[in-house]
Amino acid sequence: MPVTETPKAERAPVAIAAAPNGGRRGKQDHPALPITARELAQTASACLEAGAAMFHLHVRDRDGQHVLDADAYREAVEAVRGAVGDRLVIQITTEAVGRYQPQEQMNVVRALKPEAASLALRELVPDSSYEAEFARFLAFLEKEAIAPQIILYAPEEARALADMMARGLVPFDDIPVLYVLGRYTVGQRSVPQDLLPFLAPGMPRFSHFMVCAFGQEEAACVTAAALLGGHVRVGFENNLFLPNGGLAPDNAALVAAAAEPLRALGRKLADADRLRADWSLLMN
Repeated sequence: MPVTETPKAERAPVAIAAAPNGGRRGKQDHPALPITARELAQTASACLEAGAAMFHLHVRDRDGQHVLDADAYREAVEAVRGAVGDRLVIQITTEAVGRYQPQEQMNVVRALKPEAASLALRELVPDSSYEAEFARFLAFLEKEAIAPQIILYAPEEARALADMMARGLVPFDDIPVLYVLGRYTVGQRSVPQDLLPFLAPGMPRFSHFMVCAFGQEEAACVTAAALLGGHVRVGFENNLFLPNGGLAPDNAALVAAAAEPLRALGRKLADADRLRADWSLLMN
């Protein structure tokens, strides 16, 4: 009698987010770092073809400085949508970069009503006195069907978020998070082991976690994250180098460097519609 194998449960596809510019780097750091709406649209198209499902968006003012401005975001989002349609989830940042206070960070989301927004817990809730306003803001996101992703720089922030959820301050049964690896290491260089404290026994578990990393081992870090059930974010915001140490020619090359080992390991890549579906299930 022939031996038949029991089918293995299908693993969820891995979503790759492209973070192409950030709020601090400029053309002096890399000539292909996108600044203008047109450059962002071109980069988004290339990252989509390389395997990205999401585009993490920062915009700049006329002097090239980080800005949280609804009109600048509208221009950039319109340009990206013109290039890729709905084939990428477009996520705006609320990052302060030392320029904005929590209320200003939340106000740009209220004014723009984007598809998705990243929210650094330590910036929006620097102490417990900010919790009530943050809870009201999350309720607004739920009402407007804006997908939040909570940025966590350290394991204690994950515990703080879980505590807020337990106290009913987060109006979602679960919430997507981004673990930032190596933010405060010497030279700001991440290694895969930096993920382990976030996933240690006794730590809160979030159904949809994504990882970003600094430096040449970015691809190794995000591959490890994917193998441990997570999703990945790569790009010039955090890293300019390929796994071999060479300077990446563009953001799409970093997306490809993340996608290649995942495909080689038999992992499917999520598209934007799959990512939207996953986040919708978590938030309903």
